[in-house]
Amino acid sequence: MNTVLDITKEHCPMTFVKTKLALSKLEKGDRLEVLLTQGEPLDNVPRSCEEQGYRVISIEDMGQGIFKVTIEK
Repeated sequence: MNTVLDITKEHCPMTFVKTKLALSKLEKGDRLEVLLTQGEPLDNVPRSCEEQGYRVISIEDMGQGIFKVTIEK
């Protein structure tokens, strides 16, 4: 199951807080697609997720400074 989380309007550290909260609601093996902006969110969210034991599947440039990070629980 894929769930989408749009945090393009959020700022650090809330970007990771909201991502971690969304991941906590998923079952093992489920994927979360996180829409975020370049800069700190793009640097911090994937790194923090990997540090927490989640798997970053892909990072896609969606254009206009928006990226989609797919994370597997």
